[in-house]
Amino acid sequence: MIVRFEANLLGNSEGMAITKLTTGDPPSRRSWILGTLLVVSLSAVLCAQEHKDVGGSWKFAVSGDSRNCGDIVMPAIALGVRSDGATFYWHLGDYRAIYTFDEDYHHTHPQATITQYFAGAWPDFIQHQLVPFGDLPVFLEIGNHELVPPMTRPQYIAQFADWLNKPVIQNQRLADNPTDHLLKTYYHWIDRGVDFVSMDNASSDMFDSGQMTWFKMVLANAAKNPAVRTVVLGMHAALPDSSSAGHSMNDSAQEQASGRKVYNQLAAFRKSTKKNVYVLASHSHFVMNNIYDTACHKDDVLPGWIMGSAGAVRYRLPPDSGISRIARTDIYGYVIGTVAPDGTITFEFKDIKESDIPAGVVNEFSREQVDWCFAQNKDSYQPAGPKCSDGEMPANAQ
Repeated sequence: MIVRFEANLLGNSEGMAITKLTTGDPPSRRSWILGTLLVVSLSAVLCAQEHKDVGGSWKFAVSGDSRNCGDIVMPAIALGVRSDGATFYWHLGDYRAIYTFDEDYHHTHPQATITQYFAGAWPDFIQHQLVPFGDLPVFLEIGNHELVPPMTRPQYIAQFADWLNKPVIQNQRLADNPTDHLLKTYYHWIDRGVDFVSMDNASSDMFDSGQMTWFKMVLANAAKNPAVRTVVLGMHAALPDSSSAGHSMNDSAQEQASGRKVYNQLAAFRKSTKKNVYVLASHSHFVMNNIYDTACHKDDVLPGWIMGSAGAVRYRLPPDSGISRIARTDIYGYVIGTVAPDGTITFEFKDIKESDIPAGVVNEFSREQVDWCFAQNKDSYQPAGPKCSDGEMPANAQ
């Protein structure tokens, strides 16, 4: 018989090995050959995955908050991300409004009841906002609107299990703990020397003790792993005491205390290991960089971005926006991160203009609805800045 291992089963389009076994071969020899070929095939694929783009830079894309008009904006983001050559897209949460009808959903379902909306909101997100990415990997972060009643974390895990248990996530979870078969709303994965850490701060009781213990383990492993050069933390709400503190983890006592501990752990990790650290969030519906360069963090500023303009109603910039080199609102877009061979990452904002919306999307939602999303999807809400005065450290900072 002829045995052929097709490596496309493992993510590669090329056949890895061909051998010939005769029916006269003893079972032990056939088993040995088959086992050897499988090991060789797996090793070749894993080696190829481990060393792809070695010696050169590579890219990934991030944005969040795609409620309200995300069905219109996200397909254009998908086109841009793929055109930019990103290797994956990371959504930082808030897919649908849930507390009321999203304007794009209501336009295409004008007669829907609220019960029908609750049942259809997440499938609508998948169909209109994730499908356009095609075969490009997408990682999902949970946002606070994913927990607006009647939605719950167990419902979220059930709906998005395919994304939360992607092979790269599952493999990393089991590498950390071979007995851990439980899907969670927080996870991490390592890609070419970068440890991407996705945390759940979607409710006022986060980060809880279980997640804090897990995060401490992730940082400890990254510190002793010479292959990890960079840690990128992504979550929905920004860590406390940013320039958008009024709409962040400062919103509850538990979030504030645990968020400050995470910030200090990251700062200590960077200082002790000399490895790169970056912090990404959304939640506030505008784009800002350098968000932790405030009086609260003046002695240990971590590079941080807010990227909350994937379709949600646009807010006003906070009072401390002047500290940011990039501070924009009433726009849509995403951030491209370019990873250099040494693990340093350069971030660039890419805006989405109305002319970028695909014709098929315009046909489905109408030119009038697209115009509304670009001209009128805005609000006067302005998040407050941090409360630390110059030289003053926040309470519970340790």
